[in-house]
Amino acid sequence: MTTAELIGKVFLPISLAIIMLGMGMTLLTSDFTRILKNPKTILIGLTNQLLFLPIIGFSLAIIFNLEPIMAVGLMILASCPGGPTSNLITQVCRGNIALSVTLTAIASIVSVLTIPFILSYTLQFFGAATNVTIQLPILDTILQIMVITIIPIAIGMSIRKFKTNFAKRMEKPMRIASTVIFILVFLAVVAANFNIIGKAMKEVGLVTLLLNLLTMGLGYLTASVFKLDFKSAISITIESGIQNGTLAIVIATTILNNVEMGIPTAAYAIWMFITGGILMWQLGKRPELASN
Repeated sequence: MTTAELIGKVFLPISLAIIMLGMGMTLLTSDFTRILKNPKTILIGLTNQLLFLPIIGFSLAIIFNLEPIMAVGLMILASCPGGPTSNLITQVCRGNIALSVTLTAIASIVSVLTIPFILSYTLQFFGAATNVTIQLPILDTILQIMVITIIPIAIGMSIRKFKTNFAKRMEKPMRIASTVIFILVFLAVVAANFNIIGKAMKEVGLVTLLLNLLTMGLGYLTASVFKLDFKSAISITIESGIQNGTLAIVIATTILNNVEMGIPTAAYAIWMFITGGILMWQLGKRPELASN
């Protein structure tokens, strides 16, 4: 097993599961029931992730006249919303964690069905069609969400319920741990993609940065238009702009057997961690959000 595989298959899932456990210790059942009673926030977030994200990616590919391989790579990324990293960033930014987790879980499951449709059309449109049937493992995806996200959060919520004082004492240490793990994951991403970062930034650096900024901006705009509270706006902003790069790489390199299609994801990962880090730095230190 290579270092990159060790990071992606062992270190990252374990680290994220630990962070999800910490998140669970900040959550109550009422946090989720409140969201379900007002599904508007979920619908806004899912619309951004599953509809507007691919549209923006497709538009940028045409506007920048990307070569077919890069265009398909960009669309692979744009069809893979969410991921546990967005939950981590939301926690440090003091956003609505319950909303973030809910959006990640639903979008991840639904995208298993939408990705084949989007990519089949993309391959035909950009003239990069292959004979490969794009099929994603639904059960494996659900199992991954359960093990990395839902089960650790459920355990954390149980600790919060039965060991409330301990859970409250652990809030600050777990937020610090989230920040440290975020930095370590960023360094791991850089190390794993070091040999192609230069090429990625040269070929699709600007377009991937625009994809990140536009999707985040759209997330905040839609949350503002529909008058959502600030914590929910933070969550939707982050969920709209933080994509599941791991899934995108798997699709490019394993399903489509084209390493070059993973280049846009490598570039996007750098921007994603930079913009996410800036949000964590700016929003994580605001005391007025901590009391909400």
